[in-house]
Amino acid sequence: MSKILIVEDETIIRNALRKLLERNQYEVSEAPSVKEATSKFQLKDFDLIVSDLRLPGAPGTDLIKLAGDTPVLIMTSYASLRSAVDSMRMGAVDYIAKPFDHDEMVNAVKRVIGKAKAANKVAPSSQAASSAIAGMIGASDVMQDLYNRIHKVAPTNATVLIHGETGTGKELVARALHEESNRNNHLMISVNCAAIPDTLIESELFGYEKGAFTGAANNREGLVAAADGGTLFLDEIGELPLEAQARLLRVLQEGEVRPLGSVESRKVDVRLVAATHRDLRKLSKEGKFREDLYFRINVVQLELPPLRERGRDIINIAESLLQRYCGQFGKPQLKLSSAAMDAIMSYNWPGNVRELENAMQRAVILCEDSTEIGDHLLSIDMDARDLDDNTGTSLIEAPRLAGRSSRQDATEDLSLEDYFQRFVLEHQDTMSETELARKLGVSRKCLWERRQRLGIPRTKVSAAASAAK
Repeated sequence: MSKILIVEDETIIRNALRKLLERNQYEVSEAPSVKEATSKFQLKDFDLIVSDLRLPGAPGTDLIKLAGDTPVLIMTSYASLRSAVDSMRMGAVDYIAKPFDHDEMVNAVKRVIGKAKAANKVAPSSQAASSAIAGMIGASDVMQDLYNRIHKVAPTNATVLIHGETGTGKELVARALHEESNRNNHLMISVNCAAIPDTLIESELFGYEKGAFTGAANNREGLVAAADGGTLFLDEIGELPLEAQARLLRVLQEGEVRPLGSVESRKVDVRLVAATHRDLRKLSKEGKFREDLYFRINVVQLELPPLRERGRDIINIAESLLQRYCGQFGKPQLKLSSAAMDAIMSYNWPGNVRELENAMQRAVILCEDSTEIGDHLLSIDMDARDLDDNTGTSLIEAPRLAGRSSRQDATEDLSLEDYFQRFVLEHQDTMSETELARKLGVSRKCLWERRQRLGIPRTKVSAAASAAK
């Protein structure tokens, strides 16, 4: 059993994280400060330290040197991405934003501990083992082909465009490309272009000089410069404004970045990995995406197959998720009934792996049987088979997701997704995206991803309100 030390001064957060990790079969110790952590424990005895950045007395980053070879994962809610970049430069193995999503935290912990243990083992000699990608499950031909392409492309400096529907695992592929490259001792900076307001995206990516605009009180390095020597992952690059596209093109062509308000450029060595679920060629013909940028980033394209095209992989993923959630919720190990397997294999999964995760989590929570999961607990619409090519959203579900309730919906209990959908539709004309996310207790990125999955369009009013912020 892996041992984890939590260093967090807020008792409620510390207790909640301890319970979450213990449900997932980890042995957990805790401390409220760096001083108490080092006085009570031998840090080298742990497989992982999870620490808040801001702590009384000394910051959590002090643990990085004190812990030696023990990896340190930093939690931060202060200027999240900027503080996270600084933490990783100091040697943190990863970061996670507070308030954290439970699944995101568990996945991060598994990834860090798994990577550390793998580094201490002899590399596997079998071809099958060497082809695996961390965090990805699947042995189908289409996935084996994807793994092989990742292994071939990763060691190069080629720009990569990852294309796939929402929920197919584009960020996992980007991380694999980084980890298998010669840049893995530098940072991988991940940016969701759709989660940052248009008015802020250029300053976030390219930085700015003091006095460049109202409120620019100091010089600030952009995320492109922060990724120097490493990898810049731009998720949903199709949402990047045209002005920012022009600046990004200069980075790729000239290998230099110029902050807003500056007359000087800085040389940067950055490998770009971009991802999108949209047809960039079509967007470029419509004038919504620069054609020269499209040709520049489309050096190598990796196509992620939707879940419905992965055959038996779906069951393997479902069983893995079932095992995870049984441990997380303290349930005995359940199995899928034959009817549940048939339903999983027959459904189109418009939300892909993310939708499957939700279905399995829901089924485990609601299951009262001590042995197996029935198909009725999956709560999936078996008639939703026709998909919108652009969004991956079921055309049959779309009218309901847009707010037109059916007789069947009226008789069902209000689920978390129904509540999310209803809240957004009712308030998006009066709240910015930041306000909506805060009220729902999620990040802007999570809000955007759920909009995509549930087919909830962002109104012009909410977009304008976010820009005004």
